[in-house]
Amino acid sequence: MEHFTVQSSNAALACQEAGKGPAAVLLHAGVADRRSWSETMAKLESTGRLIAYDRRGFGDTRYLPESYSHARDLGAVVSHLGNDPLVLVGNSQGGRISIDFALAHPEKVRALILIGTAITGAPVETASLLPEAVALDEAADEAYESGDLGEANRLETHLWLDGPLAPEGRVGGDKRALFLDMNGRALEAPSPGDEIEPPSAYERLDELAMPTLVVVGDLDMPLMLDRARSITERAPDAKLVVMEGTAHMPQFEEPAAFAALARDFLESL
Repeated sequence: MEHFTVQSSNAALACQEAGKGPAAVLLHAGVADRRSWSETMAKLESTGRLIAYDRRGFGDTRYLPESYSHARDLGAVVSHLGNDPLVLVGNSQGGRISIDFALAHPEKVRALILIGTAITGAPVETASLLPEAVALDEAADEAYESGDLGEANRLETHLWLDGPLAPEGRVGGDKRALFLDMNGRALEAPSPGDEIEPPSAYERLDELAMPTLVVVGDLDMPLMLDRARSITERAPDAKLVVMEGTAHMPQFEEPAAFAALARDFLESL
């Protein structure tokens, strides 16, 4: 796997690349970094040229604090790949950024794969908020504010890796260790500055005309299932797949099963 950086203003975005052919950019969740894609990339490199990168505040990306745009950073990576339309594969906040970029530059995106995705401007329905998830999230915030980053990391790992209703430790071994390292580094990272707030995408989901695969784990929060349904009900060419026995990062938990879904989708384009 090749490693390099792409410059975007005052950030040197750390990237890893595998495969050759039609390009796809993989965007990690807000509790991970590009390493969360490594197993998936190994299983999908026969489908094309795959690039995963660390956003500001994650992994090995180096930056100076400034006003920045995640979509603009993604644009720098896209430009590095050339002019042909490509596929964006985004998990959680990575999905949000993928949607924002696709709406701003539809000519550059030939397809989307969105996993447990957030959506800029989406309302939060009270009925979709699990009390268990709210409690874990609030406790993690309190631990972070008090400076107990280890406790914040433990709680966020339960919430996002195991799933809020699953027992703590459901996902163990090397995957848990890697998640704790990825999220721990993000919790300790200096502030990248102020993100330039993107316009709401929620009201424009019907403009996502490109083929879109929406994936969500059945152990994820109901709020994420609502987001997935919003896209598949409103985007004209979207399909929903629920991966059983996984939470917020199904491609990280079950890379072989996810790769099979993604390969079928990519071959259908």
